[in-house]
Amino acid sequence: MISYIEGEVLFKGKDFIILKTAGVGFKVFVLPGIDATKEKIGLYTHLAVREDALTLFGFVSYEELELFETLISVSGIGPKAGLGILSLADPATVKTAIVREDASILTRVSGIGKKTADRVILELKNKFTFADITEGEAGEKQKALIDHQDVVEALMGLGYGQNEVRKVLEKIPKESSLEDKIKLALKELGKNK
Repeated sequence: MISYIEGEVLFKGKDFIILKTAGVGFKVFVLPGIDATKEKIGLYTHLAVREDALTLFGFVSYEELELFETLISVSGIGPKAGLGILSLADPATVKTAIVREDASILTRVSGIGKKTADRVILELKNKFTFADITEGEAGEKQKALIDHQDVVEALMGLGYGQNEVRKVLEKIPKESSLEDKIKLALKELGKNK
């Protein structure tokens, strides 16, 4: 089993990179926001073995890999769907949605309907607790996300992705009114274009 791979990025596609390590190029499916501009990159990996293919999926953090493997353990969630879920939100947000039994994040992924999302929640809601989610740096980001939930929903309704919205939330004071929060977030998002 290939658990970790480090090397030089030779090519970056829409949802994959070709990573050269020890003279061999590996095609690794990754999350869209991965920084492939560095000379060397290291990824925690999951090797999906099927009758007709060996597919490598790579993640920057071990937490992402763990959540990915937990998601694909659910019947009806394959590696592409698991990657799709993680591309919409960070692990803490996905875990929180599962614990709160909020299927809306899961159903945004192509191929995951309400029935499959409910199955994911049913099978995984007891694997995560709010105490696990709110620990460490990811917990701080999650608290900020909860404090600004109304802003997140409004901006996602305008077509922004949760990951890009999450990045600007850290710069917004939580004491502001909803209108001011949205204005500040839009201003920050506009700077990033």
